[in-house]
Amino acid sequence: MYSKTKPIKVEEGMGVDWVDQEGRVIMAEYDKFRVFSIYAPSGTTGDIRQDMKMDFLDKFIKYGRQFVDDPKPSVFCGDFNICHTEIDIHNPSKQHKTSGFLPEERQWVTDFLNTGFEDVFRNLHPGKEDLYSWWSHRAASKERNKGWRIDYHLATRELATKAVNAEIEMKWDLSDHAPVSIQYDL
Repeated sequence: MYSKTKPIKVEEGMGVDWVDQEGRVIMAEYDKFRVFSIYAPSGTTGDIRQDMKMDFLDKFIKYGRQFVDDPKPSVFCGDFNICHTEIDIHNPSKQHKTSGFLPEERQWVTDFLNTGFEDVFRNLHPGKEDLYSWWSHRAASKERNKGWRIDYHLATRELATKAVNAEIEMKWDLSDHAPVSIQYDL
């Protein structure tokens, strides 16, 4: 995390040894909100990692719930390695058995949102297709915009209502991901 303002406090981890050892969750708390940086495991390398991903998601939804009713708004930002809906992935009909678009992963996103969070980017771009944040390095996927939207801002409802602009910043060609920037009017 980079910040122009020093946070009140920073916490690493979510109290699960293997997750914390892999450095997958960090939180910075400020006067008016909390921001979390999340890097969910990918399950693309096989069953063991897919099982770890599902374990992470199971534990993370419980972790996230504690912030829903907190008076201080929160946003979970980062790579969740899941495309929630068919418009979040190119060629969805061929991806239903692929980690990152499995029915149980997609259901997890729905369940997480139902606990009291909002997909801020999607709220500001409802129904808009071909907006992706990750592209494979193969087959000129980025140049052809054959991507996946797997990077999110999942905010508590109060904070989500303060979002005024959302952009996937493809101009920053830094990696196989593009930054997802949200401007909040606090």
